[in-house]
Amino acid sequence: MTILGFPAELKPQEKRCAVLPVNVKAYKLLGATVHVQAGIGNHIHVSDEEYAAAGAEIVTSRAEILANADIVPSLHKLTRDDLSHLKPNTLIVSYLDPFNEKGFVASLCENNITSISMEMIPRISRCQKMDALSSQASLAGYVMVLQAANELDGVLPMMMTPAGTLKPAKVFVIGAGVAGLQAIATAKRLGASVTAFDTRTIVAEQVQSLGAKFLHIDLGKTGETGQGYAQALTPEQMQIQQREQAKCIAESDIVITTAQLFGRKPPMLIDLKTVESMQAGSVIVDMAAENGGNVEGSVPGEIIKHKGVTIIGTGYWANGVAKHATQMYSNNMFNLISEFWHQEDNAFKLDIEDEVQSGCIITHQGQVVNAMLKSVYESNTSSTNDKKEP
Repeated sequence: MTILGFPAELKPQEKRCAVLPVNVKAYKLLGATVHVQAGIGNHIHVSDEEYAAAGAEIVTSRAEILANADIVPSLHKLTRDDLSHLKPNTLIVSYLDPFNEKGFVASLCENNITSISMEMIPRISRCQKMDALSSQASLAGYVMVLQAANELDGVLPMMMTPAGTLKPAKVFVIGAGVAGLQAIATAKRLGASVTAFDTRTIVAEQVQSLGAKFLHIDLGKTGETGQGYAQALTPEQMQIQQREQAKCIAESDIVITTAQLFGRKPPMLIDLKTVESMQAGSVIVDMAAENGGNVEGSVPGEIIKHKGVTIIGTGYWANGVAKHATQMYSNNMFNLISEFWHQEDNAFKLDIEDEVQSGCIITHQGQVVNAMLKSVYESNTSSTNDKKEP
């Protein structure tokens, strides 16, 4: 009988988890045994009794959860101490950030742990139900608008009152991916006047369908990757973008940046000079603050003020709606596991040749098996060696 062990999340700010009682019932129907760490749902007001009623075994000891599990699904990656408790060949599934966590990936290989990175699930039709990046990004877009509205010293919608007419707030969203589109939709629902920009002009129609204006900037040839991510711009294109969007930023009450590059540091889109061009009382939300930032001066995990402009870089955006974020993530996780569940063996069937698994399995049998990751690692090693040459 395959045992799924769900440990509680350790990060102090984290409220989400990787399983809800409804998922426990679904896993049980597959034929799995489910262990959950005591208190796993406390932050979203789901009691241990509810998990137990759904069929889970409540385990107090984290080490015991890890030692007995065949599969360990979680939100954030386990700690290196956690890895020492796992059996060889245990499958772990979580966000791994493998491009930036080469040391941790090496530890997975040393401990002979098979790993799946939720960030690496291919963006194809078959995988939409498993796409945790998209589900959490959508909620992030919603929460960022609410945080910005909370910090703004005015209202978002136009109001006609006996005391006078209040103009709608101007919101500028940079990046029209999943998070950006949700931010646009949310700001429009709250009555703001919204403009958006994306390097992929193909998304202009989606922006306009939400009732927002699309800012057209001629950057020459741009596009997106096979996974739907924006391609990195050249330094010259970045200069054009920054120059052309500066006027729109200066006139905006709220600016939300959502530009991130898969596996790489996010682009710097707004410099301090542009920040200082905004009116005092304006608000900027930097979605990428924790990974390097789109906005010069943003501080990871904090809300700061620079010459009267509030810059929000708090991160953990989906935590603002942790209950629904957990619902979406735990369903993404179940959909992934159930997709490859072998009923006769009551087990997850590994197949590194499968189009989905080949994209998201990172380590297996003591080696890095992900082709994209191996290519990046080898490229970085070559670059390092080149720099060492006299």
